[in-house]
Amino acid sequence: MTGLTAFTDKNIVVLGAGMTGLSCVRFLHGQGLSLAVNDSRAMPFTSAAEQQQYQKDYSNAVFVFGQWQQDLIARADIIIASPGIDLAAEGLATVISQSCLVIGDIELFCLVNNSSPKPMKMLAVTGSNGKSTVVSMLAYLADALGVNAALAGNIGEPILDLLAQNNTSISQANLTPELVIVELSSFQLETLTSMQAIAASVLNLSDDHLDRHKTLANYQAIKQGIYPQANIAVISREDKATNTLVAGQKVISFGLTTPAPGHFGLAVIGNKQTLMFGEQALIALDELPLAGMHNALNYMATLALGYSAGWPLSAMSESLAGFTGLAHRCQRVASHDEIQWINDSKATNVGATLAALKGLAPTLNNNKNSNKKLILIAGGEGKGADFSPLKIMLNNEVSQLITLGKDGAQLANLVSNAIEVDSLVAAVAQAKAIAQPGDMVLLSPACASIDMFKNYMVRGEEFIAAVTSNAVINTKELSCR
Repeated sequence: MTGLTAFTDKNIVVLGAGMTGLSCVRFLHGQGLSLAVNDSRAMPFTSAAEQQQYQKDYSNAVFVFGQWQQDLIARADIIIASPGIDLAAEGLATVISQSCLVIGDIELFCLVNNSSPKPMKMLAVTGSNGKSTVVSMLAYLADALGVNAALAGNIGEPILDLLAQNNTSISQANLTPELVIVELSSFQLETLTSMQAIAASVLNLSDDHLDRHKTLANYQAIKQGIYPQANIAVISREDKATNTLVAGQKVISFGLTTPAPGHFGLAVIGNKQTLMFGEQALIALDELPLAGMHNALNYMATLALGYSAGWPLSAMSESLAGFTGLAHRCQRVASHDEIQWINDSKATNVGATLAALKGLAPTLNNNKNSNKKLILIAGGEGKGADFSPLKIMLNNEVSQLITLGKDGAQLANLVSNAIEVDSLVAAVAQAKAIAQPGDMVLLSPACASIDMFKNYMVRGEEFIAAVTSNAVINTKELSCR
């Protein structure tokens, strides 16, 4: 088993029986390896019948649920941990043997892929905000250019599912995509060391996941770990924290200034802000559907990564005009009250909400005589973040702040007139009572959803339902990332 020789006759433990953990079970079972699956939840499956079916189909796996089995974990030679499991917070870090190999599913994929006769190429993206938009744009461009690519990692399908499951030999696996576009969270980067990407980018950095990573410096160091695993570093000139520290690494930068040769930026041509590659004009921003300077940066990062893969700039620039954004990212919700309802549930950190406010506030009152209100609904699980960077925008651009969730009170303390509620439905009701035709109500929580919802998608759907249960969502979006 090329790439998995170190796994033979080893005690393998998969921690977590969610989507990622089960993809590991399917893959390892396909290679004839025995393993144990441990999850602290009594019922990680959707039903007992589903659990019984998995136990029947994957008889070489022992399933242990209900608590972390420390003896099992202590005996493990190899642990494959799902990214959502904080080994330190769960009290498992001290139990794991020093000789144990601790990896994630991305690392397992890379170990196998690197040793394949025909490995899939990779483009990798991380950052606090914008990564889902950038990787989705890359996938859109790949399709337009006829590149056989797959989205994986923190988005799309589990990356191990890209490997054929019905072959006994990895060397014979049908590696269908020629390129994997992978979105990586800081949790996934903690256990990743073997990726060999064409290019990688840290798009930006702001306070996020400090409940797990403790300090911004540690969070930055984890994100920076993507660069030694790539040939080319795509960095932002707007955020020095994204700069690679790998000596001698080839760098392509992007930013809002006029670029040097070989880099991406902006210039005014014919009174229009235009995306540039050195002195080469690519496309005017007003010809692209996603508004705001944050999206200009997303466009440039996408072009830089595609250029690193050898894609033609002219074809990419033309194709970008067809990409209209992603759900739950400043998505308009149709209503019959002439109020602009915007679903930005994907704004799970402070930086994302700042980007939304900066991008949307100017569109609301571009007429000096306009007196339209911007009403913001925010709050949830703050993950230890510092909310103070929002204070100026909240006081200068937001007419009314409505907060909810575990850390809603911290956000409310940033302004003098906040309204605190106990549910998203109540928040929408408050907004309806305040808003007038022409006003904007923006759900941009600056927090994760896990204190009140299964995920940010469920939060966004509840917001949409609360606005109007009969409305049809307008698919044309105002992407805020």
